[in-house]
Amino acid sequence: MRNFSELTERDILALAISNEEEDGRIYADIADNLRETYPASATVFHKMAGEEEDHRRRLIELFQQKFGEHIPLIRRQDVRGFITRKPVWQLKAASLDTLRNLSESMELETIRFYRQAADRTSDASIRKLLGDLAQAEVEHEHHAEQLVEENLPESVRHQEDEAERRMFVLRVIQPGLAGLMDGSVSTLAPVFAAAFATGDSWNAFLVGLAASLGAGISMGFAEALSDNGSLTGRGSPLIRGAVCGVMTTLGGIFHSLPFLIPNFTTATTLAIAVVLVELAVISWIRWKYMDTPPLSAALQVGFGGALVFATGVLIGAS
Repeated sequence: MRNFSELTERDILALAISNEEEDGRIYADIADNLRETYPASATVFHKMAGEEEDHRRRLIELFQQKFGEHIPLIRRQDVRGFITRKPVWQLKAASLDTLRNLSESMELETIRFYRQAADRTSDASIRKLLGDLAQAEVEHEHHAEQLVEENLPESVRHQEDEAERRMFVLRVIQPGLAGLMDGSVSTLAPVFAAAFATGDSWNAFLVGLAASLGAGISMGFAEALSDNGSLTGRGSPLIRGAVCGVMTTLGGIFHSLPFLIPNFTTATTLAIAVVLVELAVISWIRWKYMDTPPLSAALQVGFGGALVFATGVLIGAS
């Protein structure tokens, strides 16, 4: 990598051309990713890509006048001081706010680059263009805000944010909640049955560990194989399966861990307390994301948990 201070005027123009081309492609790729689900936001990024293309054209025209037809390939990653960004193809699952913040950081970085580049050159025409582009980027930032206002009025932005929330619920919350409920509730019976049947904490922990891991693997595969997300919009089956499997395992592990305590009474009391916390968390998630009334969510989850817990205790004590 080279320091920015080591670049010649020819290098600076070549880097500016490369930057504008990359930024334009980033905006275009983001627009393409958003077009189907968030068309208004896609329009904003598409117009921003068009403005970057205009800046690139002006830079190429000046480069041809000053240095000829060949433009050396100098990129951000070749010069110290630029922000390292993830490739655009890794941003497909990013939230709208993340993408909007990305565009703001790109504009600010470009403004600083043009201002520093203008200070580094003594050629009047190059200095003028770089200064004009710095000002254009400032106006571009304001224009981006105008584009948001024109294409993303409050009602449209609310609709897109709500759509993003629904996608998050479908792809993460639902499989995670299903796993947490299964892990927290279904493993109660074997864990407490083993505890009361043997009166031994270690045996209860081993049963809880086995039940949690087994349930996690089973639920993970079941969720991943339920659908590929192409019609339901539920996203990648691998991600859903991983979320469901991990949450299932955690749901069972949490109330199994207290049985690492050798004292059986202490371990059982703490395990019951952990179960109550787990059921409260499940009720809160159902209220927060699934629009279930809080009292109804607490009664439904609590009743189901109590039945499974009682089943385990009765079997273990018989």
